[in-house]
Amino acid sequence: MRLESLVSYLDEYLRIHDVADEPEALNGLQVESGGEVRQLVVAVDACLASIAQAAERGADLLIVHHGLFWGGLEPLVGRHYRRVAALMRHGIALYAAHAPLDRHPEIGNNIVLARQLGMDVRGWFGEYRGAAIGVWGELDLPREVLGARLGELLGPLPRLLPGGPERVRRVGVISGGGGPMIRQAFDTGLDTFITGEGPHWTFFEAEELGLNAFFAGHYATETVGVKALGAHLAERFQIPWSFIDHPTGL
Repeated sequence: MRLESLVSYLDEYLRIHDVADEPEALNGLQVESGGEVRQLVVAVDACLASIAQAAERGADLLIVHHGLFWGGLEPLVGRHYRRVAALMRHGIALYAAHAPLDRHPEIGNNIVLARQLGMDVRGWFGEYRGAAIGVWGELDLPREVLGARLGELLGPLPRLLPGGPERVRRVGVISGGGGPMIRQAFDTGLDTFITGEGPHWTFFEAEELGLNAFFAGHYATETVGVKALGAHLAERFQIPWSFIDHPTGL
């Protein structure tokens, strides 16, 4: 499939130009290559390790959640140069989707993880740049079982801040660094909040609001969206795909 055709589809499907995000995200095609996409790989981060694995697998396109430009404008020197040079040397195009992938109603990080947990999704919550980014739903089970289920799905066992009831019923999901949104989870009427990570003070926020919070890993909670997107593209366009796993442990 021609790269420009696939990029056009991704831009529309992910609403790249409509979803507000960090200015440094630069969602969409970040590095161009020539011609056809015959092998697709997806990863969470556009780091050197992911680019090296993409090259080993003969990839023509690497789709990531975190692209090249999180530090803002950078000169093409040092590691920034090495990343771009490696992509160009191996003829690998790079496409990034940050908030558009978190928010997507079909293959987004939050909706996919919620469904994998067996939640009956009821709505959206968590304001981020003018729109709700997380999903919430109903799930009736002990919180220890929910923690074990998260571990089975994502790999590492999550860290539990046990501020809420032992049996969970109204659960919200915001992937990545959603810890500061605990108050918004409480205001939505949730008893349990799942995210990737949070700052120190969120322990007391959860404890004093009476809310369970699971910190399941920034990286781990953001693996599900790129995997779902890769599977979607493979089914729609018959492009072989694979996931590059380079966990940070964070």
